[in-house]
Amino acid sequence: MTALMSISSSEITLDDLTRVLLIGSVVLLVAVAAVRLSIRSGMPSLLIYLGLGLLLGKGALGIEFDSASTTRVLGYAALVLILAEGGLTTSWQKIRGAVAPAAVLATVGVVVSVLVVAVAVHAFLPLSWTIALLIGAIVSSTDAAAVFAVLRNVPLPRRLSAVLEAESGFNDAPVVILVVAFAAQGVPGGAAHTWYELAGFATLELAGGLAVGLAVGWLGGQGLRRVVSASSALFSIGILSLTVLAYALGALAHVSGFLATYVAALVLGNLNLPHRVSFRSFANAMGWIAQIGLFVMLGLLADPRRLGGQVLPAIVIGLVLLLFARPLSVWVSTVWFRFFTWRRQAFLSWAGLRGAVPIVLATVPLTTGTPDTDWIFDLVFVLVFIFTIVQAPTLGWMARRLRLSEGVAAVDVDLESVPLVEIGADVLQVTIGADSLLHGVALFELRLPRGAHVALVVRGDSSFVPDRHTTFRHGDRFLVVTTIQAKERAERRIRAVSHGGRLADWT
Repeated sequence: MTALMSISSSEITLDDLTRVLLIGSVVLLVAVAAVRLSIRSGMPSLLIYLGLGLLLGKGALGIEFDSASTTRVLGYAALVLILAEGGLTTSWQKIRGAVAPAAVLATVGVVVSVLVVAVAVHAFLPLSWTIALLIGAIVSSTDAAAVFAVLRNVPLPRRLSAVLEAESGFNDAPVVILVVAFAAQGVPGGAAHTWYELAGFATLELAGGLAVGLAVGWLGGQGLRRVVSASSALFSIGILSLTVLAYALGALAHVSGFLATYVAALVLGNLNLPHRVSFRSFANAMGWIAQIGLFVMLGLLADPRRLGGQVLPAIVIGLVLLLFARPLSVWVSTVWFRFFTWRRQAFLSWAGLRGAVPIVLATVPLTTGTPDTDWIFDLVFVLVFIFTIVQAPTLGWMARRLRLSEGVAAVDVDLESVPLVEIGADVLQVTIGADSLLHGVALFELRLPRGAHVALVVRGDSSFVPDRHTTFRHGDRFLVVTTIQAKERAERRIRAVSHGGRLADWT
């Protein structure tokens, strides 16, 4: 295996290809099987994939991989696909009320977190302010892949989950800007920037990335609708290519390519384009492949023999981040919005999951030549591993303790067999939780708006078409077929009855 990883492209033979395909296919199959374990435990699958990389690497099977520059390049490519998948599968209707607080969290909140962590690092470790700020910036980004994976299993108020999703999509861009700037300042003879120069650069890059993303998303979507609308497969390839194009154009223009990617994907995913199911499924598959490849590669790069020495610093910095930096950044960012009670602020603080992004960014100082920073990768790797184990499985428990867990969960259902967009229809899947007051409510008492109808109820292992006297029970799942115009009112009505019972909003 060691020899395999060192072969140059000019020396690859069919036997080498066979070994690569064998290893790659086995890794993917193990990763797919690991998803079930991840769902049952509430643990993000990223930990399993990191562990798989460690197993394949120097600590066990001996695959040699130690290129920080390759990791950074491939890591950026994977993050583009992950952000594209997040944007394409996010409903603007659901996150529009969360964009303002999420944007503040992703900018002002990031700055607060960086400063608090930097003060702690400078106080506890004998490091310069530049390196302390660099570490603070590296660990300040929440991870889109980890957040999206965990939130699927935690029924939260829609706006709260939307804030977490949008924040994780937005905050990669400012964090990358800060990490690159601090790493460059740490290079001997590197240009030093004042705080207001950094703020100006960041503002210009973010504004430029936003403009590129909006332009590529809207113009590209209109063009694809006219050119490739007949083939769902080609249309899906075109949609994903547009999100990658947004990153490339942003990077060439020296603005934020990551923000351009996420915004372009968000626009494309909400344009009511044809073949929505196909391109979302394709993006989801590519996102999974990117996640698996990225986390396994990061595990390969880590050397288990060096990680032990970073456990204590990682725990100290992680505790500062979890108990001080994140709560303060959440409070400063959300105190202006009435929606965010102390319970919601507490949950947002606990739900700031770290994942692949900080580990990838830990390779930046290695590739820019910042001296004496080899250990930062090991520190960040250990921090992410330990605190993901602590935070991710406890999110559901935390939501229940703070009385934020929803009694009903409603999600969109995409059906491949019917062109729903073309006929102006949509489908909701509703799950009735243990605390929902929908239990005991008859179908006619639900009083859904005109244009929305319950089409199917799933109870245990059986399913049936309900009549107006069918009574809902805890654990039931049911499908609501609705016109696009009635969808939002239907979901509001279901949530109102779940919280207030059959007489909710009675007029």
